[in-house]
Amino acid sequence: MFRSRAKTEKAPTDQVTADLSQQPRDPEAPKGRPTPKRSEAQSQRRRAATQPTDRKAAMKRARETRRTELARQREALANGDERYLPARDKGPVRRFARDFVDSRFCIAEFFLPMAVIILILSMVRIGQLQSIALLLWLGVIVMIVVDSIGLGIRLKKQLNERFPNEPKRGAVAYALMRTLQMRRLRLPKPQVKRGERP
Repeated sequence: MFRSRAKTEKAPTDQVTADLSQQPRDPEAPKGRPTPKRSEAQSQRRRAATQPTDRKAAMKRARETRRTELARQREALANGDERYLPARDKGPVRRFARDFVDSRFCIAEFFLPMAVIILILSMVRIGQLQSIALLLWLGVIVMIVVDSIGLGIRLKKQLNERFPNEPKRGAVAYALMRTLQMRRLRLPKPQVKRGERP
């Protein structure tokens, strides 16, 4: 009557827990997965609540979000905001490649104006002017190739020095494609002046 109950009550509960642990858990039971975090559950509920039920409204919303993202990207391309740039322009390696190209004169950026002049010269029906236009065309192509090879070698060396652990795949080709555009028409807009060290 006056004895302690703690010892007598512990034994049956120990037996019950031992019995439960020996029983195999049903894999199709609803609790066979971990409980989601509160933040995840709330975000899923919010997403379900905000999604429109009809297809037209969903399409309209998708169009609006795409339009705002494109406008944000256009603005980022104009002012160089890293957060909203397209994936091909993001990252410190791509930024350095752009600055490396923008800080110097490249023969390739004058390719389009020179091509127009050479085309006009080749259309004139004077044999001597046509041969001069052909020589100019060959000279321009050779100069662009030599300049591009030199720029590619220097850029690759600088990238290996500055970003040894960053992935640099495609950065040199990206820079060489940028040289073909006139400085005024380049996107993202140049952030360094000519002669400045990037």
